[in-house]
Parts: sequence; structure tokens; C-alpha cells
Amino acid sequence: MEREVCFGEIQHGHMDQVGYDTYCKLLDEVIKEIQGIEVKEEMDVQIDLDISSYIPDEYIESSSQKIEIYQDIALARTEEDLSNVTDEMIDRFGPLPDEVNNLLEIARIKELCKKMYVVKISQRRESIVFHFDVNNFKMEVTDTLIKKYRNEIRFSPGKEPYITYKVPQNSDNMIIKKVKEFLTTIRRRANCQS
Repeated sequence: MEREVCFGEIQHGHMDQVGYDTYCKLLDEVIKEIQGIEVKEEMDVQIDLDISSYIPDEYIESSSQKIEIYQDIALARTEEDLSNVTDEMIDRFGPLPDEVNNLLEIARIKELCKKMYVVKISQRRESIVFHFDVNNFKMEVTDTLIKKYRNEIRFSPGKEPYITYKVPQNSDNMIIKKVKEFLTTIRRRANCQS
């Protein structure tokens, strides 16, 4: 069954102001509240990597179908959710282009970030910067990272702690792989302490 998604002028203005992911999240929360479903506060994660991650017009021509898929990806919270979206896209539109695969990987990275209290990832030339939630940051994590990455990282403590990870400018796949490995290292360390 195909869903028709239409935005009025007011909704489109709101979406432009807060960004599509946040707009989908807010819309989902409002719908759940109306249905009487308890909504848990979710950490907002910003990802700003120099990789191509979008749905090309050649893959999905219809704007409403594109919006539907973007929304499904933005609302995915588990690997199963992402697998379902992936299967649906392949069934409806064929094999995934690289840009769509990257978009799905960004969604996976966002979920990893939430578990590790990383609130923002940004890319600056040949470095990737991981910004942590100051209220949940564990200093012990830096010891593990320094042992593994040595001079490839630089830790900046303070009001808003962040770690800069030197990654040579490379392909989209390599950047995604390095970010996921880095987050997985943090996660392993956090699990060891639990």
C-alpha cells in the first residue's frame, strides 16, 4: 500500500527550519502522543561527513515516495528497522545505489552515537571530530582510544569534550568504516565497564 505524503506551506516551512530528520522525529512524537503512547526523550545526533548520502532522482523519481523512504530511514531505531527499509527499497526500486547505502550507514552511525553519548560528528579536512554529551562522558574511554589509535587522535577535555581522529581523505566507504570502528571501540570499552 502506497502512502501519500503531502506537505502544506506551513509544514514545509517548519521542516526547513528544523531539518528533515528532526521534523520526522517531532511529527512521530506528536502522533504517538495523540495515540496515547508514551514518548521517551531521544538524544539528537548531528552527522556532518563529506560523503554522498541521498536518494538520487534516477533511483526514485517520485517526490512523495522519496519523502516516504527518507521518513522511514529517519525513524528507524534498530538494525531490523533498517533491514526492513532496505528490503522494501530493493523490492520496489531495485538494487541500492551507493548514495542510498551511505544514507543507511549514516542512520546506523546515528544509532551507535546515541548509545555512546556522541552528540555530533563532523568532518574537517582530514579529521573527524566526535563531540560527546558532557553529562555522560567517561574519561576512561580516552585511555582505550589512546592505546589503540595513539597519535591518530587528540582529546580536548572541557565544557564540551571532543576527540579529533585523523583520517586521511578517502572514499565514502572508508570514512564510514573508520567512523563505525571508532564508535565500536568506544562501545566495547563502555561495555567492559558495565
